Amino acid sequence: MKVLFAGSPASSAQILKFLYLDGFKIVGVISQPDKRSKRGKNKDPSSVSAEASKLNLSVYKPEKLDKSFQNEIKDLEFDFLIVSAYGKILPEWLLDKARVAPINIHFSLLPKYRGASPIQSAILDNESKTGISIMEMTKGLDEGPVYSFYEHEILISDSKIDLEEKLVVLCIQNLGKDLRDIYSKNITPVPQRNDEASYCKKIDKLSGLINFSTESAEMIFQKYKAFFGWPGIYFMKNNIVINIHGLREFDESECGPMDKQFKFIRNGLAVKTIDKTIVITYLQFPGKRIISSSDAANSYSNFFQE
Repeated sequence: MKVLFAGSPASSAQILKFLYLDGFKIVGVISQPDKRSKRGKNKDPSSVSAEASKLNLSVYKPEKLDKSFQNEIKDLEFDFLIVSAYGKILPEWLLDKARVAPINIHFSLLPKYRGASPIQSAILDNESKTGISIMEMTKGLDEGPVYSFYEHEILISDSKIDLEEKLVVLCIQNLGKDLRDIYSKNITPVPQRNDEASYCKKIDKLSGLINFSTESAEMIFQKYKAFFGWPGIYFMKNNIVINIHGLREFDESECGPMDKQFKFIRNGLAVKTIDKTIVITYLQFPGKRIISSSDAANSYSNFFQE
Protein backbone atom coordinates (compact mmCIF):
# COMPACT_ATOMS: atom_id res chain seq x y z
CA MET A 1 0.00 0.00 0.00
CA LYS A 2 1.33 3.38 -1.03
CA VAL A 3 1.06 6.36 1.31
CA LEU A 4 1.53 10.10 0.94
CA PHE A 5 2.01 11.44 4.47
CA ALA A 6 1.35 14.99 5.67
CA GLY A 7 2.35 16.18 9.14
CA SER A 8 4.67 18.47 11.06
CA PRO A 9 5.21 17.99 14.85
CA ALA A 10 7.12 15.33 16.76
CA SER A 11 3.99 13.28 17.44
CA SER A 12 3.38 13.02 13.68
CA ALA A 13 7.01 12.05 13.10
CA GLN A 14 6.51 9.03 15.35
CA ILE A 15 3.48 7.97 13.30
CA LEU A 16 5.42 8.41 10.05
CA LYS A 17 8.24 6.23 11.35
CA PHE A 18 5.76 3.55 12.42
CA LEU A 19 4.14 3.45 8.96
CA TYR A 20 7.55 3.12 7.33
CA LEU A 21 8.64 0.29 9.65
CA ASP A 22 5.27 -1.43 9.33
CA GLY A 23 5.81 -1.94 5.63
CA PHE A 24 3.79 0.85 4.06
CA LYS A 25 5.47 2.35 1.00
CA ILE A 26 5.86 6.07 1.69
CA VAL A 27 5.92 7.75 -1.72
CA GLY A 28 6.35 11.23 -0.27
CA VAL A 29 6.06 13.41 2.81
CA ILE A 30 4.49 16.87 2.98
CA SER A 31 5.44 19.13 5.88
CA GLN A 32 5.63 22.78 6.86
CA PRO A 33 8.48 24.88 5.46
CA ASP A 34 11.61 25.16 7.58
CA LYS A 35 11.37 27.87 10.23
CA ARG A 36 14.09 30.22 11.39
CA SER A 37 15.53 29.05 14.68
CA LYS A 38 15.25 31.17 17.79
CA ARG A 39 19.02 31.51 17.85
CA GLY A 40 21.13 32.18 14.81
CA LYS A 41 20.29 32.56 11.15
CA ASN A 42 19.74 28.89 10.33
CA LYS A 43 16.34 27.43 9.57
CA ASP A 44 15.15 24.30 11.34
CA PRO A 45 13.06 21.60 9.64
CA SER A 46 9.86 20.32 11.23
CA SER A 47 10.11 17.09 13.19
CA VAL A 48 8.39 15.26 10.35
CA SER A 49 10.80 16.67 7.75
CA ALA A 50 13.76 15.65 9.89
CA GLU A 51 12.42 12.11 10.37
CA ALA A 52 11.62 11.77 6.66
CA SER A 53 15.19 12.75 5.79
CA LYS A 54 16.54 10.10 8.19
CA LEU A 55 14.40 7.53 6.40
CA ASN A 56 15.56 8.77 2.97
CA LEU A 57 12.03 9.73 1.94
CA SER A 58 11.09 12.46 -0.51
CA VAL A 59 10.02 15.59 1.37
CA TYR A 60 7.90 18.45 0.09
CA LYS A 61 7.73 21.74 2.00
CA PRO A 62 5.37 23.96 -0.01
CA GLU A 63 4.67 27.50 1.12
CA LYS A 64 1.27 27.14 -0.54
CA LEU A 65 -0.75 24.16 -1.68
CA ASP A 66 -1.38 25.85 -5.00
CA LYS A 67 -1.26 24.99 -8.71
CA SER A 68 2.53 24.99 -8.67
CA PHE A 69 2.64 22.35 -5.94
CA GLN A 70 -0.12 20.40 -7.67
CA ASN A 71 2.07 20.19 -10.77
CA GLU A 72 5.07 19.19 -8.65
CA ILE A 73 3.35 16.05 -7.33
CA LYS A 74 1.10 15.32 -10.33
CA ASP A 75 2.89 12.04 -11.07
CA LEU A 76 2.67 10.72 -7.50
CA GLU A 77 0.33 7.78 -7.07
CA PHE A 78 -0.82 6.61 -3.67
CA ASP A 79 -3.59 4.62 -2.02
CA PHE A 80 -3.80 6.68 1.14
CA LEU A 81 -3.18 10.29 1.98
CA ILE A 82 -2.54 10.14 5.74
CA VAL A 83 -2.65 13.41 7.65
CA SER A 84 -1.53 14.00 11.23
CA ALA A 85 -1.33 17.60 12.45
CA TYR A 86 -0.02 19.02 9.20
CA GLY A 87 -1.05 22.55 10.12
CA LYS A 88 -2.89 23.68 6.99
CA ILE A 89 -6.25 22.90 5.42
CA LEU A 90 -5.71 20.61 2.46
CA PRO A 91 -7.36 21.39 -0.90
CA GLU A 92 -9.89 19.02 -2.42
CA TRP A 93 -7.64 18.20 -5.38
CA LEU A 94 -5.13 16.68 -2.97
CA LEU A 95 -7.77 14.68 -1.10
CA ASP A 96 -9.11 13.37 -4.40
CA LYS A 97 -5.69 12.00 -5.45
CA ALA A 98 -5.89 9.20 -2.87
CA ARG A 99 -7.07 6.06 -4.67
CA VAL A 100 -8.54 4.45 -1.54
CA ALA A 101 -9.11 7.31 0.93
CA PRO A 102 -7.66 10.46 2.46
CA ILE A 103 -7.28 9.67 6.16
CA ASN A 104 -6.94 12.08 9.08
CA ILE A 105 -5.73 10.99 12.51
CA HIS A 106 -7.54 13.28 14.94
CA PHE A 107 -6.74 13.34 18.66
CA SER A 108 -10.29 13.48 20.02
CA LEU A 109 -13.47 11.43 20.01
CA LEU A 110 -15.23 13.13 17.12
CA PRO A 111 -17.49 15.00 16.71
CA LYS A 112 -16.17 16.45 19.96
CA TYR A 113 -13.31 18.95 19.68
CA ARG A 114 -13.02 19.46 15.97
CA GLY A 115 -10.12 21.75 15.10
CA ALA A 116 -6.43 22.25 15.80
CA SER A 117 -6.10 21.87 19.59
CA PRO A 118 -8.19 18.89 20.74
CA ILE A 119 -5.80 17.69 23.45
CA GLN A 120 -5.48 21.09 25.09
CA SER A 121 -9.23 21.68 24.86
CA ALA A 122 -10.05 18.37 26.56
CA ILE A 123 -7.69 19.18 29.44
CA LEU A 124 -9.03 22.73 29.79
CA ASP A 125 -12.55 21.34 30.04
CA ASN A 126 -11.44 18.83 32.68
CA GLU A 127 -12.61 15.87 30.63
CA SER A 128 -12.15 12.39 32.10
CA LYS A 129 -11.46 10.74 28.75
CA THR A 130 -10.47 11.48 25.18
CA GLY A 131 -9.05 9.36 22.38
CA ILE A 132 -8.28 9.21 18.68
CA SER A 133 -10.53 9.13 15.63
CA ILE A 134 -9.36 7.66 12.34
CA MET A 135 -11.54 9.43 9.81
CA GLU A 136 -12.02 10.00 6.12
CA MET A 137 -11.23 13.58 5.16
CA THR A 138 -13.75 15.84 3.47
CA LYS A 139 -13.64 19.54 2.67
CA GLY A 140 -15.26 20.44 6.01
CA LEU A 141 -13.14 20.88 9.15
CA ASP A 142 -12.91 17.41 10.73
CA GLU A 143 -16.45 16.67 9.50
CA GLY A 144 -15.79 13.45 7.57
CA PRO A 145 -17.10 10.00 8.49
CA VAL A 146 -15.13 8.03 11.07
CA TYR A 147 -13.71 4.54 10.55
CA SER A 148 -12.71 3.89 14.16
CA PHE A 149 -12.52 5.38 17.64
CA TYR A 150 -10.11 4.50 20.44
CA GLU A 151 -10.70 5.89 23.94
CA HIS A 152 -8.10 6.82 26.53
CA GLU A 153 -8.45 7.97 30.12
CA ILE A 154 -7.19 11.45 31.06
CA LEU A 155 -5.34 11.32 34.37
CA ILE A 156 -5.48 14.31 36.69
CA SER A 157 -1.68 14.57 36.37
CA ASP A 158 -1.63 14.50 32.54
CA SER A 159 -0.14 17.51 30.78
CA LYS A 160 -0.66 18.12 27.08
CA ILE A 161 2.70 16.48 26.37
CA ASP A 162 1.93 13.45 28.57
CA LEU A 163 -1.46 12.88 26.99
CA GLU A 164 -0.20 13.41 23.45
CA GLU A 165 2.48 10.74 23.94
CA LYS A 166 -0.15 8.27 25.18
CA LEU A 167 -2.43 9.00 22.22
CA VAL A 168 0.44 8.48 19.77
CA VAL A 169 1.04 5.04 21.29
CA LEU A 170 -2.69 4.29 21.03
CA CYS A 171 -2.60 5.35 17.37
CA ILE A 172 0.42 3.20 16.55
CA GLN A 173 -1.20 0.18 18.20
CA ASN A 174 -4.22 0.39 15.87
CA LEU A 175 -3.43 2.35 12.72
CA GLY A 176 -1.78 -0.40 10.68
CA LYS A 177 -4.66 -2.84 11.09
CA ASP A 178 -7.24 -0.15 10.39
CA LEU A 179 -5.56 0.92 7.15
CA ARG A 180 -5.38 -2.66 5.95
CA ASP A 181 -9.06 -3.16 6.82
CA ILE A 182 -9.99 0.04 4.98
CA TYR A 183 -7.95 -1.07 1.97
CA SER A 184 -9.72 -4.44 1.99
CA LYS A 185 -13.13 -2.81 2.53
CA ASN A 186 -13.59 -4.67 5.80
CA ILE A 187 -14.73 -1.51 7.57
CA THR A 188 -16.77 1.43 6.37
CA PRO A 189 -16.84 4.91 7.89
CA VAL A 190 -19.79 6.11 9.98
CA PRO A 191 -21.06 9.68 9.45
CA GLN A 192 -20.62 12.06 12.36
CA ARG A 193 -23.52 13.63 14.23
CA ASN A 194 -23.04 17.27 13.30
CA ASP A 195 -25.62 18.32 15.90
CA GLU A 196 -23.28 16.96 18.60
CA ALA A 197 -20.16 18.68 17.30
CA SER A 198 -17.98 20.95 19.41
CA TYR A 199 -14.93 22.94 18.38
CA CYS A 200 -11.53 23.59 19.91
CA LYS A 201 -10.65 26.81 21.61
CA LYS A 202 -8.21 28.98 19.71
CA ILE A 203 -4.81 28.88 21.42
CA ASP A 204 -2.14 31.53 21.03
CA LYS A 205 0.48 33.17 23.23
CA LEU A 206 -2.15 35.29 24.98
CA SER A 207 -3.99 32.14 26.03
CA GLY A 208 -1.31 31.55 28.65
CA LEU A 209 -1.86 34.86 30.47
CA ILE A 210 -3.11 34.27 34.02
CA ASN A 211 -5.19 36.79 35.98
CA PHE A 212 -5.20 35.70 39.61
CA SER A 213 -8.02 38.13 40.45
CA THR A 214 -10.52 36.65 38.01
CA GLU A 215 -9.52 32.99 37.53
CA SER A 216 -10.09 30.03 39.82
CA ALA A 217 -7.32 27.83 41.12
CA GLU A 218 -8.75 24.88 39.18
CA MET A 219 -8.73 26.78 35.88
CA ILE A 220 -5.13 27.89 36.44
CA PHE A 221 -4.07 24.28 37.07
CA GLN A 222 -5.92 23.17 33.93
CA LYS A 223 -4.20 25.88 31.88
CA TYR A 224 -0.83 24.88 33.28
CA LYS A 225 -1.36 21.29 32.13
CA ALA A 226 -3.01 22.14 28.80
CA PHE A 227 -0.40 24.71 27.77
CA PHE A 228 2.63 22.80 29.07
CA GLY A 229 5.40 23.20 26.53
CA TRP A 230 3.60 25.89 24.52
CA PRO A 231 2.45 28.58 25.05
CA GLY A 232 3.07 28.01 28.78
CA ILE A 233 1.41 30.13 31.43
CA TYR A 234 2.55 33.46 32.81
CA PHE A 235 1.36 36.50 34.76
CA MET A 236 2.10 40.20 34.77
CA LYS A 237 3.39 42.14 37.76
CA ASN A 238 4.73 45.68 37.58
CA ASN A 239 4.45 45.38 33.77
CA ILE A 240 6.88 42.45 33.80
CA VAL A 241 6.04 39.04 32.33
CA ILE A 242 6.80 36.19 34.74
CA ASN A 243 6.58 32.64 33.41
CA ILE A 244 5.30 29.86 35.66
CA HIS A 245 7.19 26.56 35.39
CA GLY A 246 5.84 24.69 38.40
CA LEU A 247 2.62 24.66 40.45
CA ARG A 248 1.23 22.80 43.43
CA GLU A 249 -1.72 23.00 45.79
CA PHE A 250 -1.60 25.11 48.94
CA ASP A 251 -2.08 23.95 52.53
CA GLU A 252 -3.00 26.64 55.07
CA SER A 253 -0.89 24.85 57.66
CA GLU A 254 2.13 26.12 55.71
CA CYS A 255 1.58 29.75 56.66
CA GLY A 256 -2.02 30.29 57.76
CA PRO A 257 -4.63 32.24 55.81
CA MET A 258 -3.33 34.46 53.02
CA ASP A 259 -3.61 38.16 53.86
CA LYS A 260 -1.95 39.42 50.65
CA GLN A 261 -1.74 38.53 46.95
CA PHE A 262 1.78 37.07 47.12
CA LYS A 263 3.66 35.49 50.00
CA PHE A 264 6.88 33.49 50.00
CA ILE A 265 6.52 30.31 52.03
CA ARG A 266 8.69 27.26 52.43
CA ASN A 267 9.40 25.80 48.98
CA GLY A 268 7.13 28.13 47.09
CA LEU A 269 5.46 31.43 46.29
CA ALA A 270 1.86 31.36 47.53
CA VAL A 271 -0.59 33.30 45.36
CA LYS A 272 -4.24 34.14 46.03
CA THR A 273 -6.66 33.40 43.19
CA ILE A 274 -10.33 34.32 43.02
CA ASP A 275 -11.26 31.33 45.20
CA LYS A 276 -8.18 29.54 46.59
CA THR A 277 -4.47 29.89 47.11
CA ILE A 278 -1.98 28.08 44.88
CA VAL A 279 1.80 27.73 45.12
CA ILE A 280 4.27 28.54 42.34
CA THR A 281 7.33 26.33 42.72
CA TYR A 282 9.39 27.45 39.71
CA LEU A 283 9.30 30.71 37.79
CA GLN A 284 11.25 32.71 35.24
CA PHE A 285 11.84 36.42 34.76
CA PRO A 286 12.46 37.83 31.25
CA GLY A 287 15.91 36.95 29.94
CA LYS A 288 16.70 34.88 33.03
CA ARG A 289 16.97 31.17 33.72
CA ILE A 290 14.24 29.18 35.42
CA ILE A 291 14.66 29.31 39.20
CA SER A 292 12.92 27.78 42.18
CA SER A 293 10.64 29.98 44.21
CA SER A 294 13.00 29.42 47.14
CA ASP A 295 15.79 31.09 45.14
CA ALA A 296 13.37 33.80 44.05
CA ALA A 297 12.67 34.56 47.70
CA ASN A 298 16.33 35.54 48.08
CA SER A 299 16.58 37.59 44.88
CA TYR A 300 13.09 39.03 44.34
CA SER A 301 11.47 39.30 47.76
CA ASN A 302 11.04 43.08 47.45
CA PHE A 303 9.51 42.68 43.99
CA PHE A 304 6.56 40.71 45.40
CA GLN A 305 5.95 42.94 48.41
CA GLU A 306 2.76 45.00 48.33
